[in-house]
Amino acid sequence: MSLPLPAVPAIDDPDLDARLQRKIDGKTVPHGALGQLAALARRIALILGTLEPRLVEPQLVVFAADHGIAARGVSAYPSDVTWQMVGNFLAGGAAVSVLARQHGITQTVVDCGVRHDFAPAEGLVIRKIAHGTADSSSSPAMTRDQCAQALANGMQLLKDLPGNALLLGEMGIGNTSAASLLVARLAGLDIAQVVGAGTGLDAEGIARKTAVLRGALARHAGASEPLDALAALGGFEIATMVGAIVQAASERRVIVVDGFIASSAVLVAMRLAPAVLQRCVFAHRSDERGHDRLLQWLGAQPLLDLHLRVGEGSGAALAWPLLESACRILNEMASFESAGVSDKQ
Repeated sequence: MSLPLPAVPAIDDPDLDARLQRKIDGKTVPHGALGQLAALARRIALILGTLEPRLVEPQLVVFAADHGIAARGVSAYPSDVTWQMVGNFLAGGAAVSVLARQHGITQTVVDCGVRHDFAPAEGLVIRKIAHGTADSSSSPAMTRDQCAQALANGMQLLKDLPGNALLLGEMGIGNTSAASLLVARLAGLDIAQVVGAGTGLDAEGIARKTAVLRGALARHAGASEPLDALAALGGFEIATMVGAIVQAASERRVIVVDGFIASSAVLVAMRLAPAVLQRCVFAHRSDERGHDRLLQWLGAQPLLDLHLRVGEGSGAALAWPLLESACRILNEMASFESAGVSDKQ
């Protein structure tokens, strides 16, 4: 497929990095005592390219779509839950909605391919490619043109949103299957290592899901390049998310990554533009089996480990105050010199 992607250059600024480290080392705590909080502050500052990072107008985007492979019994819930949960997001009743409201984060829901037609509503953006993907166990999930359109939709969506931070969320019955397929193919892991309970499958259900997905991988054995794999195995919400991630990275926004599905979109995006990974903060390690495997493969250190398996962007919203705290520590905490406190001898 032909789609011009924005450039995502590596963040290489040794001078700023050294100045940030000196600033952190000068804070009124024993050297190294800020631990992962200092590392987080440094990462945010390097992404934004400043000694005084400030996070403004954070945008939490919930990308929603349905999956044809759900008809193969890979989820504990029916596909109708996708559109019903979109209504719940818009009404403010979902977990992520509560957390976004608590922390003053703007929530936007994007219909990327839900099997339902929504009336216009505040906070809802319609970018529907189709009423769900095809069943990837029997045909490509989407055409190359559909995949390209989803990527373009994600890039344009991000251009239209203000702020310098993107929090990733998603909703789609069957999307842990799509994520598992992408991770298995693009990270070279066996499908049994990454398939989990999703919405709550029992052991028998997980075995059935694994068999279906192994068959899908065999059917699309030739889809080894990132965009080919995305079209053959992915979902409209994942493809739209990939476009948004690449665009956000090109604009040097901080990308706060939620759980397994969002991380699978980051995997695709970084295979397209490796420096995407430098712009990402991984919010948490979810309880979905494949997420820990993927985080290890990416070399990512998540901020939280609460055994969540909610999705939606809830982990990203929960981690958000840590990002704000990291910036405040860097910008507002006194140094030994400014406070008149003796440093280590």
